[in-house]
Amino acid sequence: MPRITRVYTRSGDDGTTALGTHQRVPKDAARIEAYGDVDELNSVIGTALASGIDEQLASSLTGIQNELFHLGSDLCVPEADKEAMPVPQIEPRHVQALETLMDDLSKELAPLENFVLPGGSIAAAHLHAARCVCRRAERRVVTLSHEEPVSAETIRYLNRLSDALFVMARYENFRKGCPDVVWDSRA
Repeated sequence: MPRITRVYTRSGDDGTTALGTHQRVPKDAARIEAYGDVDELNSVIGTALASGIDEQLASSLTGIQNELFHLGSDLCVPEADKEAMPVPQIEPRHVQALETLMDDLSKELAPLENFVLPGGSIAAAHLHAARCVCRRAERRVVTLSHEEPVSAETIRYLNRLSDALFVMARYENFRKGCPDVVWDSRA
């Protein structure tokens, strides 16, 4: 467990930051953009949790926040350095857990008959925002994967998580008695 005695280091004042390997890279490098979006996603999920979300969702989201820290640690160490510097990583079991969660929550939801717009309850709106940030994080990781290797499970997890956040937003609205906001194609 790291011990942080001081938050500021001044080492990033030149526009660089350190990877988990201590290698300095520009703050706008693809790898930094990718795990920065994962960090933002975690923050948006924290906002959803702070908004009085359903207890079942809160339990799942707390676990997901920890998994996102695993994902961030995975991204801050290049694949070539993982043997010398092992870090927590996303595994197939994490993806499977998201699928199981979606299946369980969907049992209580009416089938989709139209596109759903972000909204409804406050917590559901935050989950929709988290879904959008998750999609961006996924795109950033895919971009990174064109430049250098990344774990396939990372991409799969983010893809599945965005779907799970959509289902959780619908479930939150259901539990709060708020109808989903549906798209009016004739508006």
